[in-house]
Amino acid sequence: MISLMDKQEIILSHFREGKSQWQIHRDTGFDRKTIRKYINDYELKKRKLLSSDEDDMALIEDLTATPKYDISNRVKRKLSDEIIQKINFYLEENNIKRETGRSKQQKKKIDIYECLIEEGYDISYPTVSNYIKTTLDSSKEAFIRQEYQLGEICEFDWGNVNLIIAGKARSVQMAAFSSAKSNYRFAYLYHNQKMESFLDAHVKFFNKVGGVYKVVVYDNMKVAVKKFVNKNEKYPTDDLLKLSLHYGFKYRFCNVCKGNEKGHVERSIEYIRRKAFSKKDTFDSIKEANEYLASELAKLNDRVSKEFNKSPKDILLEELSFLLPIMPSYDIARTIELRVSKYSTISVDENKYSVPDCLVGKFVFTKIYPEKICIYYRNNLVAEHSRSYLVHDWCIKIDHYINTIKKKPGSLHSSTAMQQMNPTLQTIYNKYYTENPKNFIELLELISEHGLNKIQNVIYELENLNPISINTEKVKMLCNRNIDEKITIKERSTKIEQYSRQILSSYADILNNSSVAFQEEAKII
Repeated sequence: MISLMDKQEIILSHFREGKSQWQIHRDTGFDRKTIRKYINDYELKKRKLLSSDEDDMALIEDLTATPKYDISNRVKRKLSDEIIQKINFYLEENNIKRETGRSKQQKKKIDIYECLIEEGYDISYPTVSNYIKTTLDSSKEAFIRQEYQLGEICEFDWGNVNLIIAGKARSVQMAAFSSAKSNYRFAYLYHNQKMESFLDAHVKFFNKVGGVYKVVVYDNMKVAVKKFVNKNEKYPTDDLLKLSLHYGFKYRFCNVCKGNEKGHVERSIEYIRRKAFSKKDTFDSIKEANEYLASELAKLNDRVSKEFNKSPKDILLEELSFLLPIMPSYDIARTIELRVSKYSTISVDENKYSVPDCLVGKFVFTKIYPEKICIYYRNNLVAEHSRSYLVHDWCIKIDHYINTIKKKPGSLHSSTAMQQMNPTLQTIYNKYYTENPKNFIELLELISEHGLNKIQNVIYELENLNPISINTEKVKMLCNRNIDEKITIKERSTKIEQYSRQILSSYADILNNSSVAFQEEAKII
């Protein structure tokens, strides 16, 4: 294709240097028909321009324009009507997938091309790609700017953040809220996007703001949408319904693949991630990362906006009177009923948590929070664990196995319960009870009654008296002696208090009698 520079060379060579078309052909190698076309075209347009009384800007522009080929009448030899119909079928199939929540399973241009080749069509990938691009570009939509009222709408979304936590690379999930009016931002990091994390983020946001927005906007995330009826009708999850009933807000879902309908929070995910974690991305724990994130968000919300000449925090203060009143914190737990295994454990997200061994084979009610697991039997709390996010982890408390270890004391030494036992208890066991594990079980019962600190102090006291001979009987005796001493001291203090009151009462009677006698004596005088 001839460029503008080539066109200039042809015209100047002919009109300024007087070269013939044949000479220009030999010098440049361009086809003589092409050379003749540009010379004649230039001469004609120049003559029209000079003969016109007024400047014709369109003619001037055309005279100096870059050479173009007229392809309007070119026949597409490969892109037949049959192939076009087939490509349109695949594009419509993609539309259906987007409307039914399967947007990640759409065919890309290369996939459509490969399908055509598999069906025996002879066509190139650029031809398919150009046709799809032209078709999709012709259907681009326009957007309408929105104006929001104070306290009316906030938006929620998830985003992932890659961090180094305790020396390991981790992809953590960031729940983010953004107020549509003030652009006030809130975010919190979680291990996953499960329902308890989703609910916890709402409770934290509403408590942080001090009120509830009238409408919360979501995309089609599975913790919010239970099922699709069609592209315009979706059923919310039961947990979202309960949450909205508790706080009184309405929910609204975006159209499928229309993240721009909640553009504030879409931009906020990228903005928070870049502003906060481009400066620091290494932490000892998720807790430390959340503390850092909170401090960075405070700085971002204090920045003055050029549009409003106020900070998001200032506008939020104006919104408070328009928000729904804050409610007591919603119970965010994900609940499930589980059967206790033969190891006296339940399984939550592939991790095991111990319960008292008397519950083997029974069903327990489990409340799953982002950071803890609470286990109930007949409405009584029987076990509580810090939640583990490892894979196939066992979270065992030795006091849940006291009855079993009494019957099988030899199983204690190599048990998982012993490996996960409190380091102080492990030290006591290794120092005094390796030869008598059954006696150690009795010590555990004492600990459940008096507390570990109390037992530890008693053992220190016995060590000072006789560090060689320490057993549970002596520990129990010393505990009971201390209790008896406390009772005795209390009884003594009570008797002293009563005796003091009697003495004070006697003094009061004497003073009263003396006062009366003095008054009578004064009257006689």
